[in-house]
Amino acid sequence: MNRRPIPQGCLPAVRDAVLGGGEPSAAPRPVIGDSWHRVRRSGLDPDTGRPSLPLSAEEIERRRHTSPLGQLLPQLRSGLMSVADTERHLLVVTDPEGRVLWRYGDRAVRRSADRIAFGLGAAWSEDSVGTNAIGTALVERRPVQVHSAEHFVRSHHAWTCAASPLHDPRDGRLLGVVDVSGPAETFYPATLALVTAVAKVAEGELRARHWETVDRLRSMAAPLLCRLGGRALVVDRDGWTAAVVGMASAGRIALPKSVQAGRVWLPSLGMCSVQPLPDGWLVRLEDGEEQADERARTANRVVVDLRRPRPWTITVSGEAGHWAQDLTPRHAELLYALARHRAGRTAAELAVDLFGDATRTVTVRAEMSRIRRTLAGVLTHRPYRFAEGVDVQLRCPPDAADLLPGSTAPLVLGARRGRDALP
Repeated sequence: MNRRPIPQGCLPAVRDAVLGGGEPSAAPRPVIGDSWHRVRRSGLDPDTGRPSLPLSAEEIERRRHTSPLGQLLPQLRSGLMSVADTERHLLVVTDPEGRVLWRYGDRAVRRSADRIAFGLGAAWSEDSVGTNAIGTALVERRPVQVHSAEHFVRSHHAWTCAASPLHDPRDGRLLGVVDVSGPAETFYPATLALVTAVAKVAEGELRARHWETVDRLRSMAAPLLCRLGGRALVVDRDGWTAAVVGMASAGRIALPKSVQAGRVWLPSLGMCSVQPLPDGWLVRLEDGEEQADERARTANRVVVDLRRPRPWTITVSGEAGHWAQDLTPRHAELLYALARHRAGRTAAELAVDLFGDATRTVTVRAEMSRIRRTLAGVLTHRPYRFAEGVDVQLRCPPDAADLLPGSTAPLVLGARRGRDALP
């Protein structure tokens, strides 16, 4: 949770003490302190940042054209432009890299933003400009407000900003960030709540449009499946099921990161034949002797790769081939915990690992159910663990402090602080 920042007059002294390795008069908010720590370790200059060239106009247009956020601009502007107009703020929308793709607001504040390179195509990730609402929200994957000298780079201290990540409801993929920024004297604590609420409404609009697409695919898929024998299903491009025949319905199947027509091995289904459809795929399960089918579904090697800040991936290999998919932050935490504890963890133990609260078992069981549907034959339960005979490789960053940035899971925090040795 974000609590009210330290009074603006005290912030510069707190920042200078922390960055200088001294003892501050008051502790920064945890989200700010964690960000300062990350940025200090990266060697970023607290006076100038790490200037980068803005994107070209052609590249901005290309990214705008390919971003799903373009269709949400009416919702974002209607929800936030009243603040941007009347309170001398900017409304900014970035891509997942923190590159500014759209910017609206008062002409005078836009000129002020240009003086700190906060223009179209500019990079506002933590790697480029240090602690700021956009970059820190990208790392934390949650709404963040950064006020005045909470910014790492000194030239940004005259600003206040509130940002919320925008996720694709189909697969949880980070699409970018919506941000409201302006002069520090216009700071208002409720701005973060407003930005967060508008972001949720925008994500809801994406969700509604997605289900409209699935409904259209279903109307086309039903007669197609009626003509087929065996087991088959039609899914959209993200694996959401539109229609099924000869087998139990599944809400979603996990497709490989790069799907191509032909024979594909899926851990949850075995060997399949995949054919393209408008806005989706026809997936036909290959039938045969039960024993052969079981061999096709058996995994013998799993690699959980957490080395990069993102994306984190899991790669599953078996007799029939291999399969890879990106991991959500929560699933990365769970698989990290299970890879660290090969003997297995109960729901209560995983709740302690992730939340520090053994009563949070309902959340754990729901998330584990989702993972096990994707990784059939790889994970088992009672207790939750990787299946016998599966070679599990956990790949972590060389520096433990870089493990799963943004995670607040106690198990991860302990590893970052060196209390638990990494594999």
